[in-house]
Amino acid sequence: MRVLHIGKYYPPFAGGIEHFLADLLPALQRLGIAGAAVVHDEQRGRQGQYPGPADAPAIYRAPCHGQLLYAPISPAFPAWLNRAIREFRPDVLHLHMPNTSAFWAMLVPRARKIPWIVHWHADVVASLIDRRLALAYRLYRPLEQRLLAASEAIIATSAPYLEASAALRPWRERCHVIPLGLDAGRFPDPDAGAVARAATLWGAGTAFRVLAIGRLTYYKGHDVLVRAAAELPDSRILIVGSGDQRERLAGLIGSLHLRERVSLPGFQPRAELYALLASCDVLCLPSLERTEAFGMVLLEAMRFGKPVVVGDIPGSGPGWVVRQAGHGLLTPPGDTAALAAALRELQRDPARRQTLGQSGASALRQRFGSDRVALAVADLYRRVLAAARTVERR
Repeated sequence: MRVLHIGKYYPPFAGGIEHFLADLLPALQRLGIAGAAVVHDEQRGRQGQYPGPADAPAIYRAPCHGQLLYAPISPAFPAWLNRAIREFRPDVLHLHMPNTSAFWAMLVPRARKIPWIVHWHADVVASLIDRRLALAYRLYRPLEQRLLAASEAIIATSAPYLEASAALRPWRERCHVIPLGLDAGRFPDPDAGAVARAATLWGAGTAFRVLAIGRLTYYKGHDVLVRAAAELPDSRILIVGSGDQRERLAGLIGSLHLRERVSLPGFQPRAELYALLASCDVLCLPSLERTEAFGMVLLEAMRFGKPVVVGDIPGSGPGWVVRQAGHGLLTPPGDTAALAAALRELQRDPARRQTLGQSGASALRQRFGSDRVALAVADLYRRVLAAARTVERR
């Protein structure tokens, strides 16, 4: 079986969905399913990149000219998709949404002849925080619904997200819940150099170490974590990532006189991230709305046996992941006092931190590993192909 994935980006682009895809492809390969992907080139200005003969899997990187409202601008994408289908000859297209470039599949004749599976990573949320998205979604929704109508099956990443998704409501009968997964082997134990660099970022002393990882963007709730830090003495908080909210967060940290305890170290290479995860006491994901659909960083915390404190967004995946894994505490999104109380509870109870971390490590082995997820995805591929062949025989 040969499956061509249509994605937004691919590593070295640092994103949860991108790393999930990079883990899924080799896991499927181990099951005898050959995979390739068409994505956007993460570097602006390049002419794109075709896979070399040694690439496994084959990754086609279409040239990209930046983003508009988080959507990549890539006029050449349909030509790259057409070439990838011609060269790779897939049996199935696996479309990872949201991704405006995936809509080209409806116009590329070769794509329309192949069964589609849509992987629904997130709704395009009509955000109450970023009002521009509500207007953009009016233009996006008709195309989204046409794409879903043309699909043979849809993967939702959690039951609560499926239940709350207005976009998926007309297509419930073809939806299947399969969580995202992570390859623990991709996360080596940090080397001495990375450990030393992480120690420098944490600073001297034995303060309670709270780590947040993610883009500094509107829905991540990092401002809530900064305010909670004011109520959490003897603590050290690192918010790792880059994004358009950096200046605003830096101003908030300064206004609350927290520069000695809260830092924004910016983007960090993977080696440093592993060392920070290995050396933190708690990982915090304080996101505010359903744009945070799953929280891949929660699986990364499982890999290092770390407890989590998470905003329990109604109708979304992070709270579901924590309940399934039993590896953390949940708080109402945007509630500074509740977030501070949950962190303080774990600060005072090292034994509970260890127990929660062990539960997460066990959940990664038993449920959220990429090999386990690949088995479920492969089974869905087989069912979709069997149904398509039955229709052909008729």
